Amino acid sequence: MAERQEQVALDDVLTRIGQVVMLHHGGDREEARSRLLDLWGEVGEAGDPLHRCTLAHYLADTQDDPSHELAWDLRALSAAEELADGPGGFLPSLHLNLAADYVKLGRVEAARSHLRSALRAAGSLADDGYGKGVRAAIRRLELQLGE
Repeated sequence: MAERQEQVALDDVLTRIGQVVMLHHGGDREEARSRLLDLWGEVGEAGDPLHRCTLAHYLADTQDDPSHELAWDLRALSAAEELADGPGGFLPSLHLNLAADYVKLGRVEAARSHLRSALRAAGSLADDGYGKGVRAAIRRLELQLGE
């Protein structure tokens, strides 16, 4: 019974994150950032790695300052690496996001390093819409960096 309650609580957090993401995609970036930060406060630095990864990933998307975006994307990668099942399909996207962050900050070598990591990890992606989208974004950034 306790395991079932824990699963419901986990699902509740992911549902709440999803609701805030819809708010962000609807154009209310400030409110989304505020609500995601509230959720981050509930989950905490020691919370479930999946929750921290997901929250940090979406918090990065709501940042105005590229250095803050980088900090949240680094938190997302760190949490993904803690996942018991392994980070799996998260890594290509997380490394791609970090590469894009470093490009914005003019740190080209760091961007290239994460782009190479994204490319290596992309082999684990399925040949579905998500996988194709991530691989296409990797190729676009490779072109931008002259790779």
